[in-house]
Amino acid sequence: MPLYEVTPNRIKAVEQTTFSAAGLKERADLQRLLREQIEIISPETLVVAEEFGEWEDSRRRIDLLGIDRDANLVVIELKRTEDGGHMELQALRYAAMISTMTFEQVVEAFGTYLRRQGQGEDPRSTILAFLGWGRPDEKPFAQDVRILLASAEFSRELTTAVIWLNNHGLDVRCVRLRPYQDGDRVLLDVQSVIPLPEAADYQVRLKEKAQRERVARQAASARDYTRFIISTRQGVSSRLPKRRAILEVVKGLCSTGVSVVEIQKILQTQHGYGPAVMRSAPGILDNKTFVAAIADEVRSGGRGFDPSRYFCGDEELMASDGRTYALTNQWGEGTLEAIDSLLQACPGQEISYTTAEDAAIPPA
Repeated sequence: MPLYEVTPNRIKAVEQTTFSAAGLKERADLQRLLREQIEIISPETLVVAEEFGEWEDSRRRIDLLGIDRDANLVVIELKRTEDGGHMELQALRYAAMISTMTFEQVVEAFGTYLRRQGQGEDPRSTILAFLGWGRPDEKPFAQDVRILLASAEFSRELTTAVIWLNNHGLDVRCVRLRPYQDGDRVLLDVQSVIPLPEAADYQVRLKEKAQRERVARQAASARDYTRFIISTRQGVSSRLPKRRAILEVVKGLCSTGVSVVEIQKILQTQHGYGPAVMRSAPGILDNKTFVAAIADEVRSGGRGFDPSRYFCGDEELMASDGRTYALTNQWGEGTLEAIDSLLQACPGQEISYTTAEDAAIPPA
């Protein structure tokens, strides 16, 4: 469909053109510009590599490699051709090749990318902050690989293949980049072709539901039912799972005067947790005002925040040095080592823990 300009006197059609006619090259122009503004074609995505090809016996490279907020890898392939070529087959090959990438491998690739771009950011901290994680967790990382194809146009053969792939559990999206010439200006019409915008939310919800059910099944088969009893100056706790055990320890340390900043420093320096291990806001706040304050911070350009991933209840929040803090609830392997480090670094606070006698029995 043509693009039109509305003037005071008429509606004027803007001439459609091609990237080649407009003098725009695929890698030097289109790829370069989109990597800096990837949200144009792939919202909520962090580019971690360009021209990525870290696999044996292959000269082919992924145009852009990213991760999304759900810690999925995103293969982004760009074409300036008028039919998309066979980019879906190429992208599938790439998706298979990177499907086994670990968190540390992505950090390494991102570090290489940042150095090539002349940026001095720490790759690990940047990824953790983007994901809203306190520390790396391989279990939920890269559970899926998404594919995004961006081209000036897509052939019927290609779109038919993509629809079939999506119906069989893959996540492949097609974004059309159609250039228009308006005098000396080149305009770009960006449209989601697959999925259609009207159906995108519904399809995403279906896929997320299936993914949550799969993760829940995996977690249920390996769930750790160990329970712990925490002793502090305030008393003895009930039987707690380990993620609540560390919250009780942190709250106990705060009640004895240990600052949250010191606790956060211990977790970061001794266990590699990122800045997202704690979130804070100025003032002494309850749950409602704390979540609202963090939401204001996010809208002002701060890193993302998911309240469900933090202990944000009124009885869970901690006040220290004029700020209110929430501890992440994303704890897995290494939780006990983190508790031990906190207790060793802050001796004399009369805090200890023991394993409940019937710890291995699942709660009724």
